[in-house]
Amino acid sequence: MATTSSSFFRRGVVSLCIKEPEKPLYGGGIISSDKSKSSTPIKGCALEVDLKKDHHYALSGDQHLTSWLKFSKGTGDITAVIVTPDGKFTNAGAIVAQSECWTLLKGGATSLCEGKGDLFFQTNSTGAIMAESIALQGFSFDEWNAHRDEKKVKITVESGGKPLPDAELSVEWVAKGFPLGNAMTKEILDIPEYEEWFTRRFKWATMENEMKWVTKGYEAADRMLALAQRHNISVRGHSVFWDDQSHQMGWVSKLGEVELRAAVAKHLESVVSRYAGKVIHWDVVNENLHFSFFEDKLGKDASAEIFKEVAKLDSKPILFMNEFNTIEQAGDLAPVPTKYLAKLRQIQSYPGNKGLKYGIAKFFIHFDKPNIPYMRGSLDTLAAAKVPIWLTEVDVAKGPKQVEYLEEVMREGFGHPGVKGIMMWAAWHAKGCYVMCLTDNNFKNLPVGDVVDRLLEEWRKVPEKPRTDGKGVFEAELFHGEYRVTVKHESLKEPIVQTVDLDSKSEAKLTC
Repeated sequence: MATTSSSFFRRGVVSLCIKEPEKPLYGGGIISSDKSKSSTPIKGCALEVDLKKDHHYALSGDQHLTSWLKFSKGTGDITAVIVTPDGKFTNAGAIVAQSECWTLLKGGATSLCEGKGDLFFQTNSTGAIMAESIALQGFSFDEWNAHRDEKKVKITVESGGKPLPDAELSVEWVAKGFPLGNAMTKEILDIPEYEEWFTRRFKWATMENEMKWVTKGYEAADRMLALAQRHNISVRGHSVFWDDQSHQMGWVSKLGEVELRAAVAKHLESVVSRYAGKVIHWDVVNENLHFSFFEDKLGKDASAEIFKEVAKLDSKPILFMNEFNTIEQAGDLAPVPTKYLAKLRQIQSYPGNKGLKYGIAKFFIHFDKPNIPYMRGSLDTLAAAKVPIWLTEVDVAKGPKQVEYLEEVMREGFGHPGVKGIMMWAAWHAKGCYVMCLTDNNFKNLPVGDVVDRLLEEWRKVPEKPRTDGKGVFEAELFHGEYRVTVKHESLKEPIVQTVDLDSKSEAKLTC
């Protein structure tokens, strides 16, 4: 029986490496306690499990976290694999483990049919995998959805210093709120219909390519930023550098260390100074877990040095690491959450970088078929860094379930307490979008565009005829943002109207 407590999935700080593993909750879920502890190597050993139809299975727990692993010797990668009754193999999660301590693996998989399944662990390391406190907990789709965190807000109304019970409220959403934005292209500058369609929906934007080093000049980026400012749209700076060798300009690839260091400094000064104070974020170095162009040329601390220099020129924006496959592909071992956190901590520990504003972003979330339990488990692990998480390049490949998958991914992101914003990677192009278009060439919504509109409307919806309770409190699930609140009560001579900030915080007090 699945627990009804949403705390089953996460809470507390996740330690990447501890001396003694915690015990599993609920007796290990569908894995009995005698099978969940192994004092002998577990590589090659499959744990048989009974799986139900249309259930998500999570390798996770509360503060007593589960699936602790280590090696008998050395260090290496470990991947958990779940085989569902239909014979499909799903990579359920992956970590970097070592022999000196236990590391938590979180993740999971989905079963669409009933029957026997298997859970096993694999590695390319020569060390034996040791496991303790394995727990695999099942949830029906409805139960899983019910465990998503609600974005609740609380408004307290007082009159004369005392609570004002049973007051009639009118709550009108004004602006901003939980960031849900989209990428845009320079085509928006010359097509009024594109501008109208985009700005009517989104208050956050990312330029697809116009700020990148490979783009010649800043004319398009300047004009796009001006357009965004006219419409009160916040812009993410994307990106200062890209660590992929294949995306360097030819002349850059040929530079020696001294010349490259000078070119990097010149470009960094140019782009960051130009847009300092005008962007809310900087994607500092793209994909520096998969790739290492700058580290190979300038040393292992190249990314950390770049972060430091960006912060000197523009101290207010949040500075992000950017990666793909961190939450969508457990089979890609380069960017698994434990490696992501290790890289972030390396950057943070570099001299002078301790006090910088950091964020975890991108996850190049180009989903084919999302593994929602793995997505949640990965976000739980990343949240241990205690910095804002943004999903900044969300799209879903075309297919019969594209609409369903997109909505599921967006709800999972919105419902996670560590996620502070979602950006679609669905910039419109006349000749076709990168992976997913929200609109056709006449700027009429496609089905995935309707999903976005429906979620925006749902997340901004206010309950009908809201009233304060006996303690003068109104509490509801609302899209965060600024609200204009009108208070009516028999004790008031006239209605009181105030604007409250429920964007940066979830509670507000009104005084009549």
